[in-house]
Amino acid sequence: MKQIIVIGGGGMSREPDNLALDRYIIEQTVKPRPAVCFLPTASGDSPSLIVEFYTIFSQLGCRASHLPLFGPLPSDLESFILEQDVVYVGGGRTRNMLALWRDWGLEEILQKALEDGVILSGVSAGGICWFQQAVTMVSGNLSVLECLGFLDNSCCPHYDYQAERRSIYHKFIEQGDISPGYAIEDGVALHFADGKLQQVVKSRPEAQAYYVEKISGELIERPLESTYLLGD
Repeated sequence: MKQIIVIGGGGMSREPDNLALDRYIIEQTVKPRPAVCFLPTASGDSPSLIVEFYTIFSQLGCRASHLPLFGPLPSDLESFILEQDVVYVGGGRTRNMLALWRDWGLEEILQKALEDGVILSGVSAGGICWFQQAVTMVSGNLSVLECLGFLDNSCCPHYDYQAERRSIYHKFIEQGDISPGYAIEDGVALHFADGKLQQVVKSRPEAQAYYVEKISGELIERPLESTYLLGD
């Protein structure tokens, strides 16, 4: 089964005292001590974020590692990725991250990992990257970005974080600048299996996710049924 778990915002970097979403990802491996690799590319391999990842995912009982594209790389990049149970991608600058991934051939390696059963996951930039298109910040403006296309449709994260995100995403869809897709508030994760949305889970009781599309000239924003995960 090909699994991708997308967090709109939150997770370990924003909610260190509420690891419900991160724990949910780990539980999908059905392994007592899964291997989890952190890709901190979007943050420029932020040292503090890497330390935070090791602290939290070790606490969750994982065999943690990370892949630094701004430092020494494993001798066999493909084998390193394929040995993982989960790839967890951090937030930051999506456009820069995708450019580096493509330069290092990671796009093809991650596609192979997905086919081989490695769970692909991430938050913010690390979540939207798996879709065909996404709304992201480019040069200070919210813009449409072409992404990896492992998942159909588009995605807009942080839907409740900045007031203009909702109106801009609606505008892009209405004008045909972006395909219909998923709007995700912070604290919500979408779990896809074999390309289909399987479950929506959340770490905050009030958080929500939506599917947004244009039907017969009318914009429709449909709330998605979700399950609240109790924290520690």
